[in-house]
Amino acid sequence: MNSNSFLQRYADLLGICLDTVDRTVVHWLARHGITFLRISVGVIFVWFGALKLIPGASPAEPLIRALMPNFMDGFIVPVIGAMEVAIGFGYITGRFLRGIIILNLFQMAGAMSPLLFVPGRMWEVFPFVWTLEGQYVVKDFILISAALVIGATVRGGRIVTKTQMMRRVTTSEHARTVVNAQ
Repeated sequence: MNSNSFLQRYADLLGICLDTVDRTVVHWLARHGITFLRISVGVIFVWFGALKLIPGASPAEPLIRALMPNFMDGFIVPVIGAMEVAIGFGYITGRFLRGIIILNLFQMAGAMSPLLFVPGRMWEVFPFVWTLEGQYVVKDFILISAALVIGATVRGGRIVTKTQMMRRVTTSEHARTVVNAQ
């Protein structure tokens, strides 16, 4: 056996091992990723919402107050906080997800409103340098995207790996062949 064939065999074996590990990891991620996403989004909502229930604890409080009329000053921040905590627990438990996602998107419309109503607080240098408040608001695009991905699963949708998909295609083609043969 020459050294080139030995190296080629070793490289082929390593490739097979890495492919097996990759398939296993991707399958695990496809199976559990949405659950981790749902729970992590829930924890974020509970955390940020709970801070709004404690006067002066939330870094978003001054921004919320700048957007609201004075007559709402005493109660709007705790109301938003309670809504965020409810959204968070809904995501964590996985219960009432349709309603939770609708409530989340409604809340996100409010959370993104500073971009329209107080843009001066969002930018140091438009459109490249966000303020800290602007960064706080723009991160909500991720939460909106997460809600959309989670929403795609409420009727049983899920992430499927290429291997799983090919298995289904092969099985359904086999079933069609059997039916057509009869």
